[in-house]
Amino acid sequence: MLQVEHLSKSYRIGNQVYPVLKDISIEVEKGEFVAVMGPSGSGKTTLLNCISRFIPYDEGAVLLGGEDISRLKEDELAKVRNRKMGFVFQDFMLLDGLTVFENICLPQIIDERPAAQMESKAENICRVFGIDKIMQKYPAEISGGEKQRTAVARALMNHPLVILADEPTGNLDSKSCRAVIDAFLKARDTMQATVFMVTHDSFAASFCDRVIILKDGQVSGIRENRGDRKAFMDELLDTIRVLGGDFDDNE
Repeated sequence: MLQVEHLSKSYRIGNQVYPVLKDISIEVEKGEFVAVMGPSGSGKTTLLNCISRFIPYDEGAVLLGGEDISRLKEDELAKVRNRKMGFVFQDFMLLDGLTVFENICLPQIIDERPAAQMESKAENICRVFGIDKIMQKYPAEISGGEKQRTAVARALMNHPLVILADEPTGNLDSKSCRAVIDAFLKARDTMQATVFMVTHDSFAASFCDRVIILKDGQVSGIRENRGDRKAFMDELLDTIRVLGGDFDDNE
């Protein structure tokens, strides 16, 4: 579904070159919920931005559904982002002047889909994620957890091949965090959604199928969830302790 092949990215400041990602290769299967964790400076958010091609990379390739998006022109890439990628950000990125329902409809409005089909799908997704009672409210009138569930619902409107989530629980309390993780799990289990999430939160990551550990711009290891969530979280916490460093970052 999502393949990253030998991806490298560096930044140049004056005559100095600073490598951030070093020959990273990973693969995410359809219907997987995968997280990326790592200490500050490990390259987590840079990796996500390279996958979406919000920033360019030096070498390597990104394949989505078998299509190499590395070579796409900007107009072609815009269509891929809207139709094949869903995005969930830490700060929600909802439009304050639109209702919850209108925010969720945005991807299909941009894609010029028929209104009746779009509205029916949005109403169904709202029911699935338990936000049907707030459809006509504005972002300023709802909680952080409800905003993030709205963002997840919006990300699913075009049935994308992958949802890219950047610290989606970073600004939420524990109750809202769990509601958002439940939304991802429901998307995976009922819609076969593929979720690729950057997080510093071992609690959120413990619900994933796999966790990719980055350190110093390289894949340091992969942790598998074998069904015991608490044991998996303990394993992740042990990994964090061994690696050291600040995991609460946004590099």
